[in-house]
Amino acid sequence: MTRLVLKFGGTSMGDLDRIRRAARIVAAEYHAGRRVAVVVSAMAGKTNELVAWTDGAGRPAQGIDPSDDEYDAVVASGEQVTAGLLALTLRNMGLRARSWMGWQIPILTDDQHGKARIVDIPGETLGAAVDSGEIAVVPGFQGMTRDGRITTLGRGGSDTSAVAVAAALDCPCDIYTDVDGVYTTDPRIESRARRIERISYEEMLEMASLGAKVLQTRSVELAMAKRVPVRVLSSFIEPDDHGVLPDKGGTLICDEEEIVEKRIVSGVTMSRDEARITLLGLGDRTDAPADVFTRLADAGVNVDMIVQSQSRTEGAVNLTFTTGRRDATRAAELMRAAQADIGFQEIRLDEDVAKVSVVGVGMRSHAGVAQTMFRALADKGIKFQAISTSEIKISVLIDAAYAELAVRALHAAYGLESV
Repeated sequence: MTRLVLKFGGTSMGDLDRIRRAARIVAAEYHAGRRVAVVVSAMAGKTNELVAWTDGAGRPAQGIDPSDDEYDAVVASGEQVTAGLLALTLRNMGLRARSWMGWQIPILTDDQHGKARIVDIPGETLGAAVDSGEIAVVPGFQGMTRDGRITTLGRGGSDTSAVAVAAALDCPCDIYTDVDGVYTTDPRIESRARRIERISYEEMLEMASLGAKVLQTRSVELAMAKRVPVRVLSSFIEPDDHGVLPDKGGTLICDEEEIVEKRIVSGVTMSRDEARITLLGLGDRTDAPADVFTRLADAGVNVDMIVQSQSRTEGAVNLTFTTGRRDATRAAELMRAAQADIGFQEIRLDEDVAKVSVVGVGMRSHAGVAQTMFRALADKGIKFQAISTSEIKISVLIDAAYAELAVRALHAAYGLESV
């Protein structure tokens, strides 16, 4: 018997009818001879509601140390509800199922409440239960510290939970969501986008970090580190009258070596969660950029693109960098507060920008990828404000008004409609 982890997201757990559909998929896999563990998200919208309740409860009184441990106790409950409901539904179908809370497995994490990272999942107890024919239903998004406190893994953490459970059980992971796979770009922007059958861990990691919303970045990192094969599938498929699933299709995320034909570019992504900060007239000291980015790092502000150019003022430069929109105001305030120490004349903040990227492992061995990108943008009259690259991606920062036009232009330029 082979093991398999299935994961169902919030839309797949949205109500009892959808939970029953998920149960039919689980049952089909079980009757096909697989030993199954299932990881579930909270019902769509439930986590937001729970977070609003914790916000409404207010902050600790003076003299009480602030902590997110009780926040975690509240928001982790959404997944516990769906885990129990799915287990009940499977039992009603005649299957042996039970829910396993994070502390029962256990899913051990560090103590960073609200954004904990998984440290270990001892797989022996859960593995023995699954191998005995029990369907284990695990609430995603939650774990526990070594001293027994509930933790949560941050938004999208159920994907990470599923991959971690699959790693502990040494088996593949099928992630069911409201899309039927990973596409060459967002089909809502480009109607000719195509589903990708196989994509490497590295490509998926870049696409997830650059704006693709299919999987959480940390889940892809973990899958790559543990070499867990992950398949993204639609939760809206149905077993036939004999309880057999149709050809599932979807997108397999795997080692690059398992992809026979490597595309030069696999996808185009877009992120509007960007802001550009420019320090004008920064003193042209060798340690000036280090001073700026050390202060930002100490404040927990992540910086992406960086461009330095000559200033109109002699002996000075202009330093531009991008960060997430959520951190932009804080980063700008931090710079203003240290203006005299850093030594710059003026700061500008622009949140009306977007980052558009092309990703593909074929870039390693093919010339002309950048030329194609910049020619396609130039033909549409789109100017770029900053560039960042890695071995398998090129990103440009542009005016947000041109973001969708840029995506469509690049999708066509690389012939992705014929993937």
